[in-house]
Amino acid sequence: MNTRMNFSFYNPTRILFGAGELNNLHKQTMPGKKALLLISNGKSTKVNGSLDRTIEQLEKAGIEYAIFDKIMENPYRSVVMEGAAFAKENACDFILALGGGAVLDASVAIAAMATNPGDLWDYVFGGTGKAMPLKNPGLPIVTIATTSGTGSEINCWGVISNPDTNEKIGFGAPELTPVLAIVDPELMRTVPAKYTAYQGFDALFHNTEVMISNGVNILSEAIALSAIENITKYLPRAVRDGNDMEARERVAYGSTMAGITMQLTSTTAEHSMEHSMSAYHHNLPHGAGLIMISRAFYEFFIERRACDEQFIKMAKAMGIENADKPEDFITALVKLQENCGVADLKMSDYGFKKEESMTLAQGARSMQGGLFLANPCEMTDEDCAGIFDKSYR
Repeated sequence: MNTRMNFSFYNPTRILFGAGELNNLHKQTMPGKKALLLISNGKSTKVNGSLDRTIEQLEKAGIEYAIFDKIMENPYRSVVMEGAAFAKENACDFILALGGGAVLDASVAIAAMATNPGDLWDYVFGGTGKAMPLKNPGLPIVTIATTSGTGSEINCWGVISNPDTNEKIGFGAPELTPVLAIVDPELMRTVPAKYTAYQGFDALFHNTEVMISNGVNILSEAIALSAIENITKYLPRAVRDGNDMEARERVAYGSTMAGITMQLTSTTAEHSMEHSMSAYHHNLPHGAGLIMISRAFYEFFIERRACDEQFIKMAKAMGIENADKPEDFITALVKLQENCGVADLKMSDYGFKKEESMTLAQGARSMQGGLFLANPCEMTDEDCAGIFDKSYR
């Protein structure tokens, strides 16, 4: 598998990265005068002080705001439409998304639907989406990440669920890329240990999928290996002690870098497969689903000798210095899962049945079939169902 020299990269997002950077929000040029301040339907931003700190920064900058606090894990199409209507009713001219992956993902869709007619699914590509082009530019977006997982703070994509059709599909457009992103690991101190692990593995798999993608290039590989090394070394520490700021910063770095690697190179079918899982089982955290299928997913390509050298490179980045065979990657992956306390996750604990495998496989292809094209070798529906079978416990 040859690493490409050619790549195309453009990202208009100004990134403020590091502990304490939220304190510099008021110094930045804002893309509007009134923000739709988007947060989750949980309590975390209110309890840990990040909402109050953000409001203080907006007030210092002379920016008005209206709070919309209804975003749930695996955000629904209906809530996106409600948020867009709220933005219009309150005359908001930009979005400030404060939260984790769900909030950041939802901000992209809300930004589009606040300025475009119809329903979100009119513009979704894949599944039952109508694949219409956006008629108008979306609202500008500013992001403040409170977790380390999705990399959504710097890219133009969000994954939205439609429970009416059992679909979970990525939506986005280059013009929806955030104009400003703040990644302040101080805001991540209070993320519970298990969610720190789930989110950290989501970030890890963004990078490992880029590494095995048939579109990997010299730049995406270099960034992905750096991210993989940092996540592997520091995620167990962040899980053990959320106040370990060095660990929080390093994992946040790996997550944000994934936002860049995914713009340079597509992820693979592992993400399609998990989105199918959580489309049918909405209580499943995205990172947990990825962990459940990860071993069998990567073994599929190792057994077919699809990209041996890429697995060896990753194994070395994950701490096996003398790695010389692709199976060393699996050894490193299992060890990391054990060190983070997530090696025993079970699909059955989230209501999955063994006989669902083909339904999940077909759902993965219908919702996000494009990601299968990035796999380093062919994966049929039967192959995909076999990975679910192998992963089932």
